[in-house]
Order: sequence, then C-alpha cells, then structure tokens
Amino acid sequence: MTKDTGEDAPAKKAKGKAKPAKPAARIYERPRGGEARMISDLVPEIGRAAFRKFGFIQSSVVSRWREIVGDRLADVTQPAMIRFPVGAKAGGTLHLTISGAHAPMLQHVAPDILAAVNRFFGYAAVSQVRMTHGQVTPAAPVQPPAMLKPVPAELGDSLRDIGDPELRTVLERMASGLATAPKLPRIS
Repeated sequence: MTKDTGEDAPAKKAKGKAKPAKPAARIYERPRGGEARMISDLVPEIGRAAFRKFGFIQSSVVSRWREIVGDRLADVTQPAMIRFPVGAKAGGTLHLTISGAHAPMLQHVAPDILAAVNRFFGYAAVSQVRMTHGQVTPAAPVQPPAMLKPVPAELGDSLRDIGDPELRTVLERMASGLATAPKLPRIS
C-alpha cells in the first residue's frame, strides 16, 4: 500500500529537478591583514626585525650612537650587536667594531661607554664590552636644532633653566604658539 499525498508523478519529477536557490551575495571582506597601512608605518617594523636578527633590541642604538658616546668615540667605534643571556634583557654584552689602534685607549674608556649605553636604555642593559678590529664608517654628525636663539623675556625664566636644547626649543615654540592669537585662514 502506498500513501497518496495528493501529488501526481509528473509533479514529483519536476520538483526533484528544480534548481537550488542561489545563496545570498557575500559582502566583500579584505583577505587577512586588516586595514591598509602607510609604508612609513611599516618601515620601523621591518628595520626592527632586521636589527633584532643582528642582536639589537632598539635600532636607535645604532642610529643615535654619536649622541650616546659622543663625537670623539663615535668616530672610531661602531656598535656591531648586543647579546643578552638566554631569557634575559639585562647584563648583555655590547660588541663594538673599532678602527685602527684605538683599542688600548678604548679599554680604559670602556666603563664610560657602558655607563653611557645603560643611561640610554635606562637600566643596566649592558655589563660587558667586546671589541673587534674592523673598518668603521664615521657616523654623520648630529645636526643642531634649527632654532637655538635666546629665550624671549616674555616667556619668563622657567625655560632658561632647561639644559636640553631640543626640549627647550620645543617648549619655546609651544609657549609662543599658545601666547599668540589663532589666525584664521584667509579664503579668497
């Protein structure tokens, strides 16, 4: 016995051959990676990876070497890498490349170099200095800030006590910008 559902055979065949319904259109999603970023934002990350590969936690140690140790030592030394003990970020060894016959002099100045590098990091990151002879390319001299003029009297004595010229310049610009009335742009 067969049950009669009220449908005839040709209707069943037509139903079975019907095309499946189209799925709803998907909204475009950007494949992996998130939002687009400017290349200038990516360059420090790329440089950071390269510097870490060669033993530098901060690439600024290389780029600011002249500021860290001074002109005299920067002309004859160049940081090669910093090696830390496994799992530690303190007590590392700074490897320096030294030009010419400056090694005996630099052995005497090594504690000063250690102190300058640790001052730059803000903690005792480096505890030893290893020196190797090699070719040192002199680092570019540090350009002084553009505005090194005396502090105007109307800004007071508080800015004159600041020893860092860059910080003083920035604070002077900020104070003079706050003191002047904002200028509205001219629309012509």
